Amino acid sequence: MKKIVIVLFVVFLIWMAVGAYLLGVEHEKAKIVMGLGVFFMAFILMPVFIYIRYKDGRYKKYILNDQKLKEWMK
Repeated sequence: MKKIVIVLFVVFLIWMAVGAYLLGVEHEKAKIVMGLGVFFMAFILMPVFIYIRYKDGRYKKYILNDQKLKEWMK
């Protein structure tokens, strides 16, 4: 699964570089390419990354609850 995130990141990074190039040469579809790159990065890459990163419950040590607050106050 980590390889999927790496491949998606590289693809979207290249996509954004092409969009930046198209903006530089003032192509008529440059804004669409950049917009779709940002859209796909936000709605495909980020959810996949977050799922892979936190699927094993490693996030639980960062959640505040009453017990942790009481320990911290002591």
